[in-house]
Amino acid sequence: MIKKQRYSHVLKWFADNMQNVKTELNYKNDFQLLTAVVLSAQCTDKRVNIITKELFYHYPDAETMSNASSETIYEYIKSCSYPNNKAKYLSETAKILCDKYNGKIPEDVNELKKLPGVGRKTAHVIASVLYKQPKMPVDTHVYRVAKRIGLTVNAKTPLQAEKQLVKYIPKNLIPDAHHWLILHGRYVCKAKSPDCNNCGINIFCKYYDGLKKLKHSNKIKYK
Repeated sequence: MIKKQRYSHVLKWFADNMQNVKTELNYKNDFQLLTAVVLSAQCTDKRVNIITKELFYHYPDAETMSNASSETIYEYIKSCSYPNNKAKYLSETAKILCDKYNGKIPEDVNELKKLPGVGRKTAHVIASVLYKQPKMPVDTHVYRVAKRIGLTVNAKTPLQAEKQLVKYIPKNLIPDAHHWLILHGRYVCKAKSPDCNNCGINIFCKYYDGLKKLKHSNKIKYK
């Protein structure tokens, strides 16, 4: 199966079977999404949602959080990874947003990356989720699933994987494809125990094809 065919089959299956996908982070406005995504670095969405419930009650927008010290923010987020750094990022970002952007989240990826704690992946999540831009954030799930299926080949870094994915995924599908790959990796194509037998795209998957060949060769070997 050539790469274009693999992409076509996989994307069609996702489109037919995973409709209306969205981030699993809880938020009520653009600032809250940015905050949640910053907190999600090296941390599960489940943990972030627990943290932000109380945090957003007291600091629901950039203006209110800009008045909070990093020490105060730390007390709300200390159960996540790297809380000291993230508390500083959130405090500084809220102030910058109020002073420079009137409390709004910039649409431009380069502007987003100027905010403390916002790297390429976070900027692309915001651009994709909030503004439906054809940006492909590559986290550990996207990287793993794309490699296993065969959507990426010899991609040594998330950036290399991203470039391959956006080359073959139609621009209008990229925002959804980001979620498709994440959710598939989170619930089906898990890192340690992928549920290949119950995977809807296993017939298009290089990893599954390799497992079948290995099983077949072992049967021959021990006959």
